[in-house]
Amino acid sequence: MTQNREIIADNLIKRYGDFNAVDGVSFKVASGEIYGFLGPNGAGKSTTVTMLTTLGLPTGGHATVGGYDIVLQAAQVRRIAGVALQDIGLDPIMKSMELLTIQAQLFGLTKSDATKRAKELLEIVGLSQFTDRRVGKYSGGMRRRLDLAMALVHQPQILFLDEPTTGLDPASRRDIWAEVRRLNREYDMTIFLTTQYLEEADELADRIAIMNKGKLAVEGQPAALKAGLGRESVNVTVRDNETAERAGALLADMFDKAQVDRRVVRLYRQNAAQVVPAVVNRLTDNNIEAVSLTLTQPTLDDVFLQYTGQSLEEADAPAETEATPA
Repeated sequence: MTQNREIIADNLIKRYGDFNAVDGVSFKVASGEIYGFLGPNGAGKSTTVTMLTTLGLPTGGHATVGGYDIVLQAAQVRRIAGVALQDIGLDPIMKSMELLTIQAQLFGLTKSDATKRAKELLEIVGLSQFTDRRVGKYSGGMRRRLDLAMALVHQPQILFLDEPTTGLDPASRRDIWAEVRRLNREYDMTIFLTTQYLEEADELADRIAIMNKGKLAVEGQPAALKAGLGRESVNVTVRDNETAERAGALLADMFDKAQVDRRVVRLYRQNAAQVVPAVVNRLTDNNIEAVSLTLTQPTLDDVFLQYTGQSLEEADAPAETEATPA
């Protein structure tokens, strides 16, 4: 019988006092799917992952991972799911073989089988030539790859990755992307991915969900969400926020929708290219200088802005603290 590798959340709630960090969230991740989970800081992403991985109890609702209830069958969830969270808990004075062997033994492997599994994993994540180096001497990308190996020790059917490439250089980030794709392709592994990079979600995810203020704002395939906006956008960058507000008010009547995102005015309508000359003329007539003006097709950043009211770059400025009780 095929192993159930679905993730199902049904009206999931996490409350701290009077604050709902997660407020009635429901979704279903299909077996073998890569599911991207996005949202501004404090939206409830990490709190949701904490509950799904049995590291925190929900206040209400329920969820299953691989068919197992996250509260009543937490041990079974941990047996079939691998987890790589934002904070990498790797002992800096140990070596990779030591860490992986100990982890494998904790999951019941004999010492010889644990050593064999550790060697396999180091080969998989491209660290087999660095086994003599202490983890504290690893680069950020190497630590991320080792953390991924730790999450794969027990051959999980479902993998939770909470912002796995944050802080990595572009080359290391793409190495992680390639490994995520390989795990999904070769093992049909279900992957639940939270990320602060829209490009990452666009590259990897079969479907994405965007959370905002504890609720699920929208869900769908990236291409469908972009196409759903149905409009080109004219993006006008000016010199300061105050001028952007003035420009947005001045141009709003020419478009279906106008949004101001700091110094950028985003203006949406069908066939937006046709009104670019009129936009330039109106700005000039009102002594507003455009630093730049671009015409773009809808992007995931436009989708994110549509449903959260801010760009992801702005949304992720401070560190996320949503899972800490007030």
